[in-house]
Formats: sequence, C-alpha cells, structure tokens
Amino acid sequence: MKSFTATARIVAAGMLAAFVGVAAAQQAYPVKPVRIIVPVGAGGATDIVARALGQLLASTWTQQVVVENRAGGGSNIGFEAAAKAAADGYTLLLAQPAFTVNVSLYKKLAYDPIRDFSAVTLVGTGANVLVVHPSLPAHTLKDLIAFAKSKPGQLSFASSGNGTTPHLSGELLKSMTGIEIQHIPYKGAAQSASDLLGGHVEMAFVSLASVVPQLKAKKLRALAVTSAKRSTVMPDLPTFAEAGLPGYEVTGWFGVLAPAGTPREIIDRLYADIAAALVHPEFVQTLAASGIEAEKSDSPEAFTAFLRAEIGKWAKVVKASGARAE
Repeated sequence: MKSFTATARIVAAGMLAAFVGVAAAQQAYPVKPVRIIVPVGAGGATDIVARALGQLLASTWTQQVVVENRAGGGSNIGFEAAAKAAADGYTLLLAQPAFTVNVSLYKKLAYDPIRDFSAVTLVGTGANVLVVHPSLPAHTLKDLIAFAKSKPGQLSFASSGNGTTPHLSGELLKSMTGIEIQHIPYKGAAQSASDLLGGHVEMAFVSLASVVPQLKAKKLRALAVTSAKRSTVMPDLPTFAEAGLPGYEVTGWFGVLAPAGTPREIIDRLYADIAAALVHPEFVQTLAASGIEAEKSDSPEAFTAFLRAEIGKWAKVVKASGARAE
C-alpha cells in the first residue's frame, strides 16, 4: 500500500511538473524566432503587411520575426507549407483572398483552408477600383453598364491574373448585371495597368493605391470602389452600392493564421499582440500608403466565420465564371 501511494505521488508530481512546464512555456511564448510565411513574392501588398507586422511583433516579443516568401502555384505553395508546419506557434501564415478562392478554383489542393488552419485575426482590408480608359464614354457605373449592354462581348477588362480579386471583381459584375465583357488576364497588376493606359483594354479592376497618380493626372477614370465603404485613399469615389449596384462587394483582405492544433493559449496571445500592433501609428501609416486599412476580427472565431463566408461567396462566382486553374 505504501509502495502504491509513493508511486502515485511520483506520477502526480510528474504530471504537475509537466503541466506547469507547458503552462510556463505557453506564457513565455515566444522563446525563439517566429516565421511568417508570405505566399507571394517580395514587394507586393501582402509582403508589405507581413513585414510591417513582423517588425512590431519582434519589438513586442524581443524575438526575431522572419518573413519567408514562398511564392508560386497561385499562392498554394505557401499555403501548403504553412499547413504542414509544426503547430507550435512558431510558423504563421499571412493569407490574402486567394486563400478562400483557390479551394474553388483548383480541382485538388494539398490542404484545406478551414480544417488545416487555426484562424487568428484579420490584419487589414483594402479596395479594388473599377477604372476605365478616358476614351470610353462612361463617367458613371450606370453609364458603363448601359454601354456594355449596347455592345455585348465587345468590351474587355484587365486583371492581374486568373482567380485574383480583380478578376473575380469583374466576374461578379458580369453575374450581377448580365453584361458580356471579356476577361484579359495579365501576369501582374503593372502589366494590366500599362495596357489600360495604352488603350489596349477598355477597363480594369486594380488596387486603388496603385493608380492614384494616373487618376489625378486624368490618364484614367475611376467609377467606383469595390469595398462596402468608401476608401480613405480617395474618399470622393462612390462604392458600387452607392453607384447603383446594391449588394456588390469585393474586399481585399489580409489575415494571420497558424497550423491547426496550435494551442489556444498561443492563439489568444497572438490575437492580443496583433490587435495591439494594428493601432500603432507607424503600422497604420505603412498600410495606408498602400491603400490598406488596419482592421482586426472581433475574435479568432469571427475570423473563421469570415473565411467560411468568403469561401461560399467565391465558390458561386467561380462556378458562374467557369474559371479554372491547374
């Protein structure tokens, strides 16, 4: 009996020590460098957001935060790498809309955007804008829709590639209005903007921040922003809903996720520290320069709900458009 009691005490003591050790480790998180995977190349908006966030988190944690660009495969290479990383809080993903679009755009993926990830929070949102070449006789969204209906199939719109939010912004416009316009995909926003300026395409969906100089110089004409509210970059521009198409909304977004199974204590710590970073003036200004507004989710669960809603929304648009990627 004494032997059994002694053994039980040893086991209990061991379990308590293990519990205390795990709790201490979680409380001390992070105790080593943290990696943020960016699923696109350096220099773009996603990369800018990740580096600005990483710099503030490194200061908060007094630990190095390394941004790792894993571009390719329509962002799927980076998404898969994050999904397969250890669920210990030391690998994070800075996701963008492709995260919720690719599940419908690709026939088969090596990851599931909901099952294989633990959502943390939104970090920022941004608007695309519908711009037209000045030669097009359309000064409002209603003008454009009427003109496109008078010339079915004769107008074209540019985007930065198949499956991108600019592409799907155009597909959503088509499905909601019944207009017939041809999609011209490019290998990036710079090429699509260049051909629009040259008059090779009549219209394009692009990030608002990227065309402000051309708009001010009247080399392009903006009709409406795709977001639910007006952009602080050019607040005089109406939303699609204000311009006559209620229910239309395409919001670019950026958010942080961790591999599924990451301890809840770490998710909560990440949420709190990221939320604090989002109100830092330097971070807010850095994002604003790229036309992005810092914004957090109400909770990790709210971010998960947002992702589910986006997946459902784009599944319908992708199906209607017939767009596929391999």
